[in-house]
Amino acid sequence: MLAIKTENLSFTYAGSRVPALRNISIEIKEGEFVLIIGPTGCGKSTLVRTFNGLIPHFYRGEMEGRVIVYGVDTRESKVSDLSRYIGMVFQDPENQLVTLTVEQEVAFGPENLGLSKGDIKRRVEYSLRTMKIEHLKFRVPFELSSGEQQKVAVASILSMYPRVLILDEPTAHMDPLSAYEFIQSLKTLNDEGKTIVIVEHRIDFIAPFATKVIVMNNGEVVDEGEPREVFSRGIIERIGLMPPRASIIFKALLKNSAWNKIPLSIEELLDTLSELISY
Repeated sequence: MLAIKTENLSFTYAGSRVPALRNISIEIKEGEFVLIIGPTGCGKSTLVRTFNGLIPHFYRGEMEGRVIVYGVDTRESKVSDLSRYIGMVFQDPENQLVTLTVEQEVAFGPENLGLSKGDIKRRVEYSLRTMKIEHLKFRVPFELSSGEQQKVAVASILSMYPRVLILDEPTAHMDPLSAYEFIQSLKTLNDEGKTIVIVEHRIDFIAPFATKVIVMNNGEVVDEGEPREVFSRGIIERIGLMPPRASIIFKALLKNSAWNKIPLSIEELLDTLSELISY
């Protein structure tokens, strides 16, 4: 089933003469783990804001084409209605935190849906357990680390039971270990059937889990496909991005080897090296 589809999507912010998005047509299937990459300012954040209706309903500008979310045209639906399908987590979690305890934060969305106390409790427990933050239940969100705050932000979205979770540079303020653990939690959600769409610059952490990579430059999609295919074509290097480090090492080895399966993680690289050495 298609979760998100864009048809000849273009968008120009009010006051700008340069389109932020140019004629984008992509499809995201239910259950996929999609990584969106590209240079700073290429339109990644603008694109994902069209998925939940923030564009065109909250950002002024001229939009052409269509965005379809589970068969619903985002232009013809309220952002609040689209939240049944799409959950959005932004780069700075503090901008999403509004209550005095983690428990209240995670319960905030379901309470606004008018659910029963029993349903709210179940959703809160599920979200805290999924993000492994039960121990933070009674903590003040603003006293937590950036990594913990981001997990709380995700839990508050999960409690709304969205079918698609969209994250815009979620690990920007995390140390490498926190970022790795956070991405692992997203992988678990994806394994459980949640569609994940993530804008992220830490390609090494995401590549092993992604089922699709979308590459953007100057407001356009310049490449997309299965990660091994995308990282093999070399387009991302030509627009100034670095592929997974394991891929870089592999390509260097490939010049002297007949091996042709590009690795996406250090673990896969080590396996590849072991096979190369045995030749």
